[in-house]
Parts: sequence; structure tokens; C-alpha cells
Amino acid sequence: MSTVVEDYALARIVTDAPQHRSVRVALRYDPGDSPDSVCFAFPSGREWTFPRELLETGLRAPARRGDVEIWPCGRVQAVVEFHTPDGVAVVQFDSKSLIRFLRHTYAVAAPVTHR
Repeated sequence: MSTVVEDYALARIVTDAPQHRSVRVALRYDPGDSPDSVCFAFPSGREWTFPRELLETGLRAPARRGDVEIWPCGRVQAVVEFHTPDGVAVVQFDSKSLIRFLRHTYAVAAPVTHR
């Protein structure tokens, strides 16, 4: 039985409005279901599943796979774009929240060694 990781991150939905709206995003990883993927679940019920490697790469340099694009934004933030036929959602996260989540995913996915 695998351990599911579920962390939460506060994110800003970037729009052209003068005020930015923050949302709480559930960051999920289930190595038993999909060991190479992570899921971002928004309060609206919309979920995006994409490769964990994309998240890790996108925190260091711009990266895109399919409908998801990630890049660092300054020293402490990262931007994630979710593309749909209806448009693009641009979401800004504190990088440390995403890095912490990645560390948790690798901790549960690491093989157990016995002495």
C-alpha cells in the first residue's frame, strides 16, 4: 500500500483585474496510482494531472508538456499556465511550497532499504 501525499499551497490567479484572487490548491501525489504524475486540484473542482518531472524542471527553467507550462518567476515564485480550448489560466505559486511538495513526493517514493 502506498502513501498518498497531499499538500496545500496558496496560489494567485493572475488576471488583468487590479486585485488578484488567492486560492488554496491541493497538491496530490499517489505513487500507487501514477508514480510519475502529480495532480493540482483547484477549489472549482478542476484538476490537472501532469508529470512530476515537468514540475521539477519548470522550477529551474521554462518547461512545457501538453497543456501545462511552468517557469520560475524571480527567485521565490513560479508560474503555472494551464491551457484549454477556452483559454489559459495563469497561476502564481511561492516556489518553496512547490519544492516542499516535491520533497514529500520523493520521500514516499524512495525505496526502503534495510540493514
